Amino acid sequence: MHAAVVTSFGSPPRYTEHPEPVAGGRGEAVVEVLAAALHPRVRSQANGSHYTSTGELPLVPGVDAVVRDGEGRLRYAVAHDTALGTMAERTVIETGRSVLLPPDADPVLLAAAMNPAMSSWIALRRRIGFTAGGRVLVLGATGSAGRMAVQVAKRFGASQVIAAGRDPRRLAPLRALGADAVCTLDDLTGAADVDVVLDYVWGAPTARAMVDVLTARADRAAQLTWVQIGSVGGLEAPIPSAALRSARLQIVGSGIGSVPGRDIVAELPELATAVAEGAFDVRARAVPLAQVETAWTADAGGDRLVLVP
Repeated sequence: MHAAVVTSFGSPPRYTEHPEPVAGGRGEAVVEVLAAALHPRVRSQANGSHYTSTGELPLVPGVDAVVRDGEGRLRYAVAHDTALGTMAERTVIETGRSVLLPPDADPVLLAAAMNPAMSSWIALRRRIGFTAGGRVLVLGATGSAGRMAVQVAKRFGASQVIAAGRDPRRLAPLRALGADAVCTLDDLTGAADVDVVLDYVWGAPTARAMVDVLTARADRAAQLTWVQIGSVGGLEAPIPSAALRSARLQIVGSGIGSVPGRDIVAELPELATAVAEGAFDVRARAVPLAQVETAWTADAGGDRLVLVP
């Protein structure tokens, strides 16, 4: 079969021949891959920088996919933590880490939406126990996951959602997706009095934003939960010690390890149903798997690229 194969962490994957997958463990099955999205998580997996990386090469990247099982049914599957990912014509899944989809579901749409939507969905449902009526600030709201976070927070009953990012032109359309207000990362004064921050930025921008938000809060004794999800602004953030002492601030992370796998899997059916029913605005573009090397460095223009064999 053909697959996208990483042979060096410094280079994009190449479309090449790869051995056929073999189901070995209990509950495993060989499936046909219909659509696998190129998420930031996949990029970090392929360059060896993700915290779950084992350094094993060669590597077929891809952390999830819409697949067709041996009985012809559509499934959304989360990949094994192995060197055989989903960017291939066929792969191996553990059926217990998958969910059945409606037969008329759009594989490209589902593949594009599930991972970015899952980040905020899991954070709010499983990591912090968000309750309706809470106020949410999304840092990095113009990316795919940030756009989804705005919509997910509203779906969960947030009384106010503020979308923050660098580009005002890309922030404005987020109002139509549920954002009650938008602001740039350089001016967070009006976003200070929230209950939860969903942070897809991290790095030095987050360190500055955290100080700005805490300084402007009307009541520093009010609980603020800062959820670290993404790190497009840097892997490390120089948080001042005063930020932790001068306000009731709680910083937590949401991702693999901080949320048990069984909890993530438990949320998949409801999330997949919501996506399939059109609950979210999804920007997706299908690209042939054979063009993976070009797609890897292409400007997607805000779309989530989805590789289709």
